[in-house]
Amino acid sequence: MPLGRSLSMTSLNGLLQCEDEDLPVEDLLLFEISWEVTNKVGGIYTVIQTKAKTTADEWGENYFLIGPYFEQNVKTQVEFSEPPNPAVKKAMDTMKSQGCQVFFGRWLIEGSPYVLLFDIGSAAWNLDKWKGEFWDVSNIGIPFHDREANDAVIFGSLTAWFLKELSCQFDDKPNIIAHFHEWQAGVGLILSRSRKLPVATIFTTHATLLGRYLCAASLDFYNNLDQFDIDKEAGERQIYHRYCMERASVHCAHVFTTVSQITATEAEHMLKKSPDVVTPNGLNIKKFSAMHEFQNLHSMYKARIQEFIRGHFYGHLDFDLDKTLFFFIAGRYEFSNKGADMFLEALSRLNFLLRVHKTDVTVIVFFIMPAKTNNFNVETLKGQAVRKQLWDTAQSVKEKFGRKLYNALLKGEIPDLNKILDRDDISIMKRAIFSTQRHSLPPVTTHNMIDDSNDPILNTIRRIGLFNNRTDRVKVILHPEFLSSTSPLLPLDYEEFVRGCHLGVFPSYYEPWGYTPAECTVMGIPSVTTNLSGFGCFMQEHVADPEAYGIYIVDRRFRSPDESCNQLTHFLYSFCQQNRRQRIIQRNRTERLSDLLDWKYLGRYYMHARHLALSRTFPDKFEMERSAPPKTEGFRYPRPSSVPPSPSASQHSSPHHSEAEDEDEDERYDEDEEAERDRQNIKSPFSMGALPQGKKKQHGEYRN
Repeated sequence: MPLGRSLSMTSLNGLLQCEDEDLPVEDLLLFEISWEVTNKVGGIYTVIQTKAKTTADEWGENYFLIGPYFEQNVKTQVEFSEPPNPAVKKAMDTMKSQGCQVFFGRWLIEGSPYVLLFDIGSAAWNLDKWKGEFWDVSNIGIPFHDREANDAVIFGSLTAWFLKELSCQFDDKPNIIAHFHEWQAGVGLILSRSRKLPVATIFTTHATLLGRYLCAASLDFYNNLDQFDIDKEAGERQIYHRYCMERASVHCAHVFTTVSQITATEAEHMLKKSPDVVTPNGLNIKKFSAMHEFQNLHSMYKARIQEFIRGHFYGHLDFDLDKTLFFFIAGRYEFSNKGADMFLEALSRLNFLLRVHKTDVTVIVFFIMPAKTNNFNVETLKGQAVRKQLWDTAQSVKEKFGRKLYNALLKGEIPDLNKILDRDDISIMKRAIFSTQRHSLPPVTTHNMIDDSNDPILNTIRRIGLFNNRTDRVKVILHPEFLSSTSPLLPLDYEEFVRGCHLGVFPSYYEPWGYTPAECTVMGIPSVTTNLSGFGCFMQEHVADPEAYGIYIVDRRFRSPDESCNQLTHFLYSFCQQNRRQRIIQRNRTERLSDLLDWKYLGRYYMHARHLALSRTFPDKFEMERSAPPKTEGFRYPRPSSVPPSPSASQHSSPHHSEAEDEDEDERYDEDEEAERDRQNIKSPFSMGALPQGKKKQHGEYRN
């Protein structure tokens, strides 16, 4: 792969120069190692999957992902092939000859990156030997009963073995960058450094192990970061060995990164090291050719959700669906970490406010959080059956009515409307009405919960009394299962469901980044987040008035829980006061923020981390220019000129608010003008020169 020119790599604010004229750019190989490559466990899968296209565009054929082999995942996600790189093929063949099963192919996601997968089971017979070797280099002992930690030792040992076989072929030239994600991959990093492999290493923690455990224990975590006895806390929770693996990985890496400033502060106290680079998480943004297509999708999927509501609340459908707002919270079932406890308390207060002010707005709240269930709730299934029966009845009567009307008009007669429906039709309609009568309240859960008496969400609903009574203006539905388009109840995928809702609410206490509000933003749906989530902190840095753009940030760090709950209630009540026009304007603004979250912009922080790792690992070969690393606060969206659509500003001081005032406010809003101003505030991370058609940019060809 000769290119015959020296390496010159440019990140946005840092320039890396190679002093070795004989090192062609194509000889640099990038490996990303994670337990969640082709193996969805949590949010790291989303990070790697969505970032793959941007990284593959930068590195081309020299980008590889390393993960564990699980047959059930590989069957549908990986297309096997032979490695095109002879050095990679030789390293794999060496491992295979010694009994390890190694698989290679393309991951069938956007960007189609190469993947290298190790079969953990085929190498398990080496576990005791590798645990001994790990003890020799780190003095960390792994209990035999912790299967996840044992798998991490096997996976890490295989990774280090592969990197050793690969680096031996390059005669100690600086050809390899290895980026490890989370503690499960950290063993490979520790072993690589202890064996002095010529590999530039990066370690990214997406959340600290101990931080997640401490927050789940309902401690005042962020205000006592410097007070915790770290070793004692990890030991009491029986994760001391995992904590040591994570901390050793952090201190062994040439470059340590984390996903947000709030997690950087946490890592400084939990892991005793400040990150070198903050690498915010992004998404692949797909813009619609029609400017308002996402608004059309909102209307379409909202209608699908309304159909479900008609069935779920049959017999109690005494509220106007056109004046009904859909809120939701989704994610792992971590009751306090995800903020479900505060959300429910705020809903109780919101219900009181809506009832006291006699508003005609109804709020229906979905909790999409998977829990243990044994089947669908019979009453919920019955509701959808009743709805379908009523629809079929209405269609048959309508068809009969239409035929009679058609025949009468053909004869030139105006039909007698009293005779056009006969007694049978009236009887059918009466039976249909009687079938909608129910003697119980609409259920608060769609499934039969296992051990529902100890379920924290259901117990809180019992305490605050939100049982979907007729008088309640806030209705609650717990859907303890991930959404699917094949569900007999709510046949929508998660993305379709989000597009159909009005507001996502994620008042998390522990959220290193927060993909759920980010996904809402790119779909043009306003959301609530907190200043303890990476996403919330990121938006505070970039947007002068987040509320005007549909990003409500609850202060959970510097306020008491009661004050934070009141602030959340205020946000929800203010949102309920908006009219339809204001919600449309706000969705337009929210969708424009999606450029902030595009990997095309955020990928530069990973570029900087890689360049920094090379300059630190091989200082005699690579030199970083003395310029500031890229900052996340590169620009700020200004406060929109037409402020009234912002919920906080849209509250009317007088109860006699006139339609004329609304019209004046609408005239102040010029969407095209605002959109152009916002586009100017997005600074392109790269200005790419013209390339011959069909040529892909190679690593190092980006220029400022």
